Amino acid sequence: MPACLAFFQFGAIFFRHEPCHTVTMKSRLPLILLALGILQPLSGALAPLLGIGTPIGEATRGIQAPEQPLPAYFSIWSLIFGAYIAFAYLTWRHREPWMFRIALPLAGAGLANIVWMLSAQLIAVQRLDFVLLFPIAALSWTAAARFDRMRGMGGNPQKLIADAATGLLSGWILVAIGISVPLVIRGFAGLGPTDLPWQMLWIFLGTAALGSWIFARYVSRSLWFFAALAWGLMGVIANNWTMTGMGWLAIMTAVSGGLILGLRLLRGADGTTVPA
Repeated sequence: MPACLAFFQFGAIFFRHEPCHTVTMKSRLPLILLALGILQPLSGALAPLLGIGTPIGEATRGIQAPEQPLPAYFSIWSLIFGAYIAFAYLTWRHREPWMFRIALPLAGAGLANIVWMLSAQLIAVQRLDFVLLFPIAALSWTAAARFDRMRGMGGNPQKLIADAATGLLSGWILVAIGISVPLVIRGFAGLGPTDLPWQMLWIFLGTAALGSWIFARYVSRSLWFFAALAWGLMGVIANNWTMTGMGWLAIMTAVSGGLILGLRLLRGADGTTVPA
């Protein structure tokens, strides 16, 4: 049975004992976060390495949909996993209180990401995969919001890693949701991958614009979020310029993406409305 530590509550005249299960959870959280960081890339490699299920993205690879990034741009996952594992390791080593506040929702996001990757490979139902993206977004955005509350409290390498781990995942999940919306619409409407290219591209850009406004206005000022979003937009531009032959769609994506990123970067975020 773990020993429960007592802490003095400011303004009180007595010691209040922290529940045993809370102490146990805090002691195990860094290792849980580290395990989830390692399991995420392993879960994503289930189909390509072991031949179990369908590789993630196989259903959309080569369909030349105008709102899809080039496959090479999905390599950003390696950077996201690296930042996640690095933050988990630092949390295990330093165990500072602010780290635990971020680690809890980030662990939830990692677990939700594993569920999404397993579903995408073993079940491969687009509508289900689309729904499973939202828990990842909610939890990663919560982690980003919690980190944003301490930006004015000094910086160190641990905080830089925490900012990257939360911001990159938050931004790329918005890209994933944005490119999935047209896929779901096509599935319901029975449309082909290149039907209504302008309308589907605008749906993607509208989703990215709305999501970036919500994130910057209410969640966080993280530059890593915008870096991930910009990377996704560059992938869509490259896809339309080199693969689909729809040059005007690439140009409009560049113009719209520049406006989205410019307005958010120049105006910043309040970070005062969403509690964390």
